[in-house]
Amino acid sequence: MSRLDILSPATPVDFQVPVSFPGSPGFRDTPVLDRPEDSSSVHEKSDFTVDEGEAEKIFASLPPLHRGHPDVHLRNGIMNASRKATENKINAEKAFFVADLGQVYRQHQRWLQCMPDIEPFYAVKCNPDPYVLRLLAALGAGFDCASNGEIAKVLALGGVEPDRIVFANPCKATSFIRSAAKVGVDKMTFDNEDELYKIARTHPEAKLIVRILADDSKSVCRFGVKFGAPLEVVPRLLMKARELHLDVIGVSFHVGSGCYDPTIYDDAVRRARDAFHMGARVGYQFSLLDVGGGFEDEHLETAASVLTRAIQRYFPDRTGIKVIAEPGRYYVSRAFSLATNIIARRAPMSEGSSEQEGVSDLKTEDPRVMYYINDGVYGAFNCIMFDHQVVTPHVLSMNGSFHLSGAVAMSASSVWGPTCDSLDQVCKSVMLPSGLQVGDWLGWHEMGAYTICAASQFNGFELSEVVYTTSKGGEKVREVLRRIAADGYGHGEM
Repeated sequence: MSRLDILSPATPVDFQVPVSFPGSPGFRDTPVLDRPEDSSSVHEKSDFTVDEGEAEKIFASLPPLHRGHPDVHLRNGIMNASRKATENKINAEKAFFVADLGQVYRQHQRWLQCMPDIEPFYAVKCNPDPYVLRLLAALGAGFDCASNGEIAKVLALGGVEPDRIVFANPCKATSFIRSAAKVGVDKMTFDNEDELYKIARTHPEAKLIVRILADDSKSVCRFGVKFGAPLEVVPRLLMKARELHLDVIGVSFHVGSGCYDPTIYDDAVRRARDAFHMGARVGYQFSLLDVGGGFEDEHLETAASVLTRAIQRYFPDRTGIKVIAEPGRYYVSRAFSLATNIIARRAPMSEGSSEQEGVSDLKTEDPRVMYYINDGVYGAFNCIMFDHQVVTPHVLSMNGSFHLSGAVAMSASSVWGPTCDSLDQVCKSVMLPSGLQVGDWLGWHEMGAYTICAASQFNGFELSEVVYTTSKGGEKVREVLRRIAADGYGHGEM
């Protein structure tokens, strides 16, 4: 059973509306408090000071870009929902994301500091958010695309040359290969003989990268069952490529998504070295090493150290060799937070009643209260089903207040999504305040990776919208975005 984190408000706020949500008390009206000038918080004061008039419209097709710490905008969103509820607007309490582009920028700077010699090609599939793509394009990153649609989305930004894209899907539709050829995307991966025949027919000028099988046993999502040529197969594949007059320029691998033991990169780089030697024996001189993805925020420095040592060990002479990587979740996971409203609650009836509202068969140690929120596994929480993530809520507001005591009474609870499917369970058992009611809000951190991109509208529920802001380092973010906007880039549709 996981333990709930209770949010300590960086800017203590209460709020009030004349009419509250059904089953929820009215919100108390207290203005946002500015933090003291001498605060020792790790955040700058400007991070918590929000002027709605400062929202900036940089791209006509995108929402405005706000300033301030994401926690402020989570609270602002809750207050806006309260106001909409008083006006009886449908879906007033809709769940929403807050995306901090300042966090994406800081992750990029951290990457450059840890691995200056490894060029990042962002894995678009992780989160093809329009602001994230524009920011990374402006910062000079490349892009790992897995489909014709992702390639089109990146090129539509403008200013991104086709050579900044790797079509990193070893098994592609023939029409996708042909389309990549038309737009000038030449770098693409393969791991089987049939793929070579398709490419020879539709894009004979392609610059190919053989994807080898790596040990992915230390990752949350393992790819080896589907992709990667074992080393014993690589010589025959390379000879077939030579026979078809195809240009193979390098080697790639992927240790799996969400790698929790970065030491595994050493073995993968060793295998890549062996594949380089195999290429040389059939007449290729490889110029590209793609170390794939799997990078986790908390393990980046360790991964960087392992990779740096491994590359120096197995590729002591890297003359003419470019090294790239395919980070995805590393960039965006912590940049997105989600606010969800408790739309329903099932609990034992009042003390003394014999009815238990459908939960009488639960064991005493099982969750006694079921909370239903307005996003679930068919929406943003699909990461639970498809990305093996374990999510934990924190309380954003309770009983009409953002002031939460760490000493509140807690009880075992379960959290469910809004659909009519019993699979739609977000948390099987989590400790939540006993006083939570319908209308209160729960927040969820690290919701930027493999969430929005795979969400559906099952049961007619809408996708959660995104509010964009910039916290620390935000002015640099705005500077680079304004620059590409002024150059005429990034104005296409979302």
